[in-house]
Amino acid sequence: MAGAPVRSATSQSGKMKKDESFLGKLGGTLVRKKKSKEVSDLHEEGKNAINTPMLPSGTEIHPEDTMLEENAERNMLDPTSRENPKFKDLQRVLIDWINNELEEDRIIVKGLEEDCYDGQVLQKLFEKLSGRKLNVAEVTQSEIGQKQKLQTVLEAVNELLRPHGWSIEWSVDSIHAKNLVAIVYLLVALAMHYLAPIRLPEHVSVQVVVVKKREGILQTSHVTKELTSTTEMMMGRFERDAFDTLLDHAPDKLNVVKKSLITFVNKHLNKLNLEVTELESQFADGVYLVLLMGLLENYFVPLYNFFLTPENFEQKVHNVAFAFELMQDGGLKKPKARPEDVVNLNLKSTLRVLYNLFTNYKNSE
Repeated sequence: MAGAPVRSATSQSGKMKKDESFLGKLGGTLVRKKKSKEVSDLHEEGKNAINTPMLPSGTEIHPEDTMLEENAERNMLDPTSRENPKFKDLQRVLIDWINNELEEDRIIVKGLEEDCYDGQVLQKLFEKLSGRKLNVAEVTQSEIGQKQKLQTVLEAVNELLRPHGWSIEWSVDSIHAKNLVAIVYLLVALAMHYLAPIRLPEHVSVQVVVVKKREGILQTSHVTKELTSTTEMMMGRFERDAFDTLLDHAPDKLNVVKKSLITFVNKHLNKLNLEVTELESQFADGVYLVLLMGLLENYFVPLYNFFLTPENFEQKVHNVAFAFELMQDGGLKKPKARPEDVVNLNLKSTLRVLYNLFTNYKNSE
């Protein structure tokens, strides 16, 4: 066709070579970038392998671990401790306690890490326990708002606990970072300070992996954290007595003491055709304790003064507390144990109460 442009084979061939040359350069650039990234990743992987040789198997390394500043450190819970049955039991007891305290607020806690980190639950719990209203926003979605709320809550908690010699094992950053050990430390301290009507598992410890950066190298070590001790020490009763010595140093003699106490209580309870075979559980609802006091002091206890068939924890505590009042009316000293300790099947507390009765009424007919 006349006037139609004609492209020579030479010009098309030149354009193809130019295009191939451009693609080749582009491809070479991409390959070099890919190789450079692979080398960088390999270098980072090697650095991490060198920096973290002592981390236990299964410990998750977070990006912030390798980004630590010089002389900074991070703590993380050892995976084996997370699965510790006693540690799980402690968490369950704390969760049940929180849910019971905040039932009126319709707050339900399912997991401590996910439900306590933003300060909302901790705020409500502290307000309920202390009777104080904190000046914080009710709902905070942003990280800044959550940390501000935590700051206010923890300042109030620390102000309350520090004068009593508590070691502050938590911070705004650790709580907000969902550090389970820090959260549990805080909750245990609050439960102990306010004498929560719960039975914390004794001698719960966990292993914490501490990651530190020294001269650009990550170093790791294990630290044992004791979350709970004995019930008596946790509730502030540090005075040791014969039962501490008995249980700590002569547990073989414990059965002898228990048999003597069982013989003593049955001598009197048999008058009502009642019999005890297990001290720890059969006095936990307070019924036998109230009846025993009436028998020892030779009076009838009106049934409207206590719950003959208690249906819940509060009614059992009422019964034991009423029995304690009867003991004091009879001239005995106020028991060291709390009613909640007896209801919670704390053997040492129950033995103390019964032994006190035994020493005062052992010659009573």
